[in-house]
Amino acid sequence: MSSWLDEAKRLDVAVYAAVAATPTPTLDRVMRRLSHAADYSRLSLSAAAALALTGGPAGRRAALLGLSSVGVTSAVVNVVVKPLSRRRRPDRIAESVPLARQVPMPTSSSFPSGHSAAAFAFATGVGYVLPSAAVPLRGLAALVAYSRVHTGVHYPGDAIVGSLIGGALAQVTVRALDSHGR
Repeated sequence: MSSWLDEAKRLDVAVYAAVAATPTPTLDRVMRRLSHAADYSRLSLSAAAALALTGGPAGRRAALLGLSSVGVTSAVVNVVVKPLSRRRRPDRIAESVPLARQVPMPTSSSFPSGHSAAAFAFATGVGYVLPSAAVPLRGLAALVAYSRVHTGVHYPGDAIVGSLIGGALAQVTVRALDSHGR
């Protein structure tokens, strides 16, 4: 009898393969650009700048908490979690991921998705101060997470778990900073 973890891995690979096999030329271009724009948290940095410049004191605080959440999340994911997991990246050639949708394959472990974690960390950190901004930022974070699967560099489970880690670490970060500021 196989364990639930084995079944989850099989499902993860099957969903990845289904995404790879689905022809979506228009979406390919969009997801490739979005995935690239999220490199090094550039989308979050741009959003933070906009919030800081136009949002007054609350916008500046939201930007600070969002970027602080990204910093903590990126450090934990890249320094602690990825080296422990050692999950291999998907084989885009074997799954016939179209070349038009591919982005450069990272050399780090596949699990969890750092892009997904950082995007959800930023959205959650900002949402602590500006709940109305959290809705579109979480939508953007979900698109970033999906873009990593669509471009072939992550399995869906990598993106889902990265998203959950980013949201959780952001909550810890903003609460720690909030209690420190009192």
